[in-house]
Amino acid sequence: MIRTLAVTHTHEVVTNFKLEDTRPGDYAWMWVDFNAPTEEESALLTTYFHFHPLAVEDCLHVLQRPKLDNYDELQFYVLHAIDPDTLHVEEVDLFLGQDLLVSFHEKELEEVDEAWKEIIQHAHDRKIWSRGPVSCAYNVMDKLVDKYFPCVFTIEDELAELETRGSRESVEELMKQVFELRGRLLKLRRTIVPMRDLLYRVVNSQHVQSSSEHKVYFGDIYDHLLKLTDMIEADREMTADLRDSYISLNSNRMNSIMKTLTVITTVFMPLTLIAGIYGMNFTNMPELGWKYGYPAVMVLMFALAAGMVLWFQRRGWFK
Repeated sequence: MIRTLAVTHTHEVVTNFKLEDTRPGDYAWMWVDFNAPTEEESALLTTYFHFHPLAVEDCLHVLQRPKLDNYDELQFYVLHAIDPDTLHVEEVDLFLGQDLLVSFHEKELEEVDEAWKEIIQHAHDRKIWSRGPVSCAYNVMDKLVDKYFPCVFTIEDELAELETRGSRESVEELMKQVFELRGRLLKLRRTIVPMRDLLYRVVNSQHVQSSSEHKVYFGDIYDHLLKLTDMIEADREMTADLRDSYISLNSNRMNSIMKTLTVITTVFMPLTLIAGIYGMNFTNMPELGWKYGYPAVMVLMFALAAGMVLWFQRRGWFK
């Protein structure tokens, strides 16, 4: 589906007009949104707009890293939208010219729909129509970045909950959750860091079609991405600390178990020796004929065990 929005030279808003009936110069500026287009509609990128073949190829074939390419008087942006539930990434492409914005995305996206509705509602505002396509591009980028925050906030809440559950779950389960969170943070980082670099270029590049006033707005998006980057790095450090803590806890538990088994084995070693001596069945063993032989041996074994336990305790083995 292709949606069209334009502002006339008399500052009137026109929507849903046909591209085939439109000629250059008919409008002050226009925004054309390719919303989950068909193959025939996608072909208009080449046949109607005559965009650069490399930019069209990036739109149609591969999920690209967020970037900015300059083509004569046109800028080509590759942006990423993130699903807050699955963290699946969808590509959003923007062709930005002096009087034209073309957005292209293969699936319907809530962020683009929100930006579209907002532009229509405020298109009569002089600040909107005077900025033209740059204002539309800013709104799309702003909505995309705003959707990143719930993804990061969700992970932070899970990390806080994970810290409180540390004493109630097994170390293996906790480690599994920590590595799952680190994987999700890595997915976010792969999108947010390139988006941050992209906005840095927009704010500082001399080739971008925006005035100093426009760059202030893009700078606000850049600040949001800086904040998101810092949050992700802090969360990654927290997961690393949790991982190290759980590994240390697991090692301490293992050492405690080994200490207990060592004490038990050490206590029973002399008892096993005594039992082995009297199990050799030699004929000339005076104790075998003594009526108090068995009780005496049992008392000796008990005394040895108790004495060794007390000695281990004094040595601090049970601390």
